[in-house]
Amino acid sequence: MSFSVRGLTIDPPIALAPMVGLSHSALRQLVAGFGGTGLYFTEMLSAKRLPSENEKKSPYLLRTGKEHPLIFQLYFIDEAHIEEAIAKAHQFNAQGIDINLGCGAPNIKKMGAGQSLLDNAAGVERVIRSIRRKTELPLSAKIRIGYEENAAKLREICLRLQNYGLDYLTIHARLVGEKFCRKPRWHILKKTINSLSIPVLVNGGIYSVKDARMCLDITGAHGLMIGRAGAQKPWLMRDIAHQLYKHEAISPDKNLDQIYYVFMNFLRDFPPERQLGRLKQFTHYFAKNFVFGHKFASMIQNAKSMDEAFTCTNRFFSSNDEILQMEMTS
Repeated sequence: MSFSVRGLTIDPPIALAPMVGLSHSALRQLVAGFGGTGLYFTEMLSAKRLPSENEKKSPYLLRTGKEHPLIFQLYFIDEAHIEEAIAKAHQFNAQGIDINLGCGAPNIKKMGAGQSLLDNAAGVERVIRSIRRKTELPLSAKIRIGYEENAAKLREICLRLQNYGLDYLTIHARLVGEKFCRKPRWHILKKTINSLSIPVLVNGGIYSVKDARMCLDITGAHGLMIGRAGAQKPWLMRDIAHQLYKHEAISPDKNLDQIYYVFMNFLRDFPPERQLGRLKQFTHYFAKNFVFGHKFASMIQNAKSMDEAFTCTNRFFSSNDEILQMEMTS
């Protein structure tokens, strides 16, 4: 029902995933308002750049007291930036450190970070052991299942990561480079999870309470990580927590238009030049709730300013009263 690592209790064991352009303070606050999320992550952060960031101004580091516990997800190239990055994470009151070992984006791959670091057996060991020496915070990593379905190889990699000093692990149940539209490969995970002595969160393909239940049944995971479905349905974690974990932190439903306006309000904490981009990314997913959502997403995508986006929002909601009371089901 929950698990603890180094004094940090994850209850319920449901995390909002680290997602570039999405896992920022505005989305985390919106999700927190519904309850049911036991762990939050930052967007992927550069260990090299973190020491020069300003937590009061950086859109990557803005946070409120609602977003707790907050794990800093970092990508590392080698050990050179570890000491300063970890010291800064402590200064910024991170509740844990997560190492990105699954990103296959060309720019990250070119630097030798993300999946490329995991492919470097000696390098990833040095990085994890070095971080472990620098902090007593919970230490985790997020990986994909590999370049092919190979349960034995996945198990071997995860056991090595555990032995290097990780406290828990997240496995995204898709192949490296596989698109999010592909079905998750949950079936390959159970033997690996049963072989480990640390908790495992499973990520990928969880869009409903039914999906969450099926994922747990198939994998035997200790918890779940919700990604883009958390942006589309910010109440999803609450529903999973209530129905699967009997968690009682249930907030009253709000109309979909109210949720959207709340999100826009949270964006006010961001630098003006960052607000519209974050709104467009969120709308791409949230608009899927509406019958005419593609029109709404297009209107926001074409907006040139927040004022224009607000006008488009008012126009859309005032002309679609019949769809604003849609039941927020999972």
